Amino acid sequence: MQETASEKIDSAPEGKQAPPTRKHDFMVVSNRLPVDRYPSDDGENSEEGWRRSPGGLVTALAPMMTKTDGAWVGWHGAPDEALEPFNHGGMDLIPVDLSTDDVELYYEGFSNATLWPLYHDVIAPPEFHRTWWDSYRRVNRRFADAVIQHADHGATVWVQDYQLQLVPSMLRQARPDLRIGFFNHIPFPPPEIFAQLPWRQAIIEGLLGADLVGFQRPSDAANFMRSARRFIGASVKQQQIHVKGTDGRITHIARAQAFPISIAVDQISELAERPDIIDRARQIRQDLGNPKTILLGVDRLDYTKGIPHRLKAFEELLKEGRLTVEDATLIQVASPSRERVRQYRLLREEIEGTVGHINGSYDTMQNTAVRYLHHSYPIEEMVALYLAADVMLVTALRDGMNLVAKEYVTARTNNTGALVLSEFTGAADQLKQALLMNPHDIDGLKNTIMRAVDLPPNESRRRMKSMRKQILDHDVDHWSAEFLSALAEIVVRDDS
Repeated sequence: MQETASEKIDSAPEGKQAPPTRKHDFMVVSNRLPVDRYPSDDGENSEEGWRRSPGGLVTALAPMMTKTDGAWVGWHGAPDEALEPFNHGGMDLIPVDLSTDDVELYYEGFSNATLWPLYHDVIAPPEFHRTWWDSYRRVNRRFADAVIQHADHGATVWVQDYQLQLVPSMLRQARPDLRIGFFNHIPFPPPEIFAQLPWRQAIIEGLLGADLVGFQRPSDAANFMRSARRFIGASVKQQQIHVKGTDGRITHIARAQAFPISIAVDQISELAERPDIIDRARQIRQDLGNPKTILLGVDRLDYTKGIPHRLKAFEELLKEGRLTVEDATLIQVASPSRERVRQYRLLREEIEGTVGHINGSYDTMQNTAVRYLHHSYPIEEMVALYLAADVMLVTALRDGMNLVAKEYVTARTNNTGALVLSEFTGAADQLKQALLMNPHDIDGLKNTIMRAVDLPPNESRRRMKSMRKQILDHDVDHWSAEFLSALAEIVVRDDS
């Protein structure tokens, strides 16, 4: 799933186990369950409980799950532990067990060291290991089996993201009565890059088990259809992919389409109007010495986010005197991510070294050039940061969507501020009034930052008003409803 700022949601009491034989009409399948485990603080009587996870996908689908006979299939987060199905907050949850080896090979290995860099334009070199692929297939089979066991006849199943690309075909083979949707939250690469994957045919065939394959951008859907044509010889007409069996006859038709994901607009807007959060934003500015301009970056610590490019541009602006440490401060929130993966450890060392160099060169006794925060924060603190920041910097080198950009715009209820946005994000397709730039062009990035710093108030209001309207009209509820409506219109052939 595409990432967003952390949010804190009050949890309901831990539920009781649901009968394992219960059948469900609607099922969501994702790598993780929509709950996180937390320990209570009761001393010797301490017991663990669950709270709803942060993230746009959970926010979008949780209300639907509680109103329908729905269930969510996913890993519960602890390796080498088996759990029975249980209910939490009105949702039936079906845990899939993962071993320590599964986490290392299927998740950290194939998902995040093979697919992730490959799908993000090989910004980092992907690794291809057959043991990782074997684990990926086994784990996908485990997820599919959980659905097969618990899905009612004719149920709708919505599979999420790149970790589970083989599940749709596994479901179709075993349960042709199911209506199957898949949504890819990250980019899908062009065939020229996807061609590097030794198991490209199996991945395409896995995805084509779905009746509807959703992507963030039209270009991602187009890349997928081109790959289907090139690597398995599928016939593609408009957005429909005619899938053939071994005898050359068409077995079914899959549809590929863009459904840009969004955020929980009401939640962000309500928080942005809360007096305590507005006061917290003022306090943040005061703690920084009330600089003329606060620039903000909020990212997972990931090599796709362009954080080194952002820091380089900021440092050069200070060096050239176009910005001064007395007037401008950059807050960089970099939440921890996949720290067991070598590429991520090296990236953290690089960024922390760069921040230290910038601050060592330009800090004064009263002013700090870069406030670097390697933490995750609750949504309330994130909204306060959005309100405190004059300029939001989103410099991703490749991003499926980037929901932080949408959160910042939504939080600016008075239509002030400026969004500097990479053209390589999915959000750039919708937020056309942002200050768009190419993060690889450092001089261009610097000029765009300065344009944002000096943006006239009237132009800022015009741009923000246009972007806020787009987001308010296309929130996360609109995204899920649009996808499921398109899936419901597809006629499913039942050979069971």
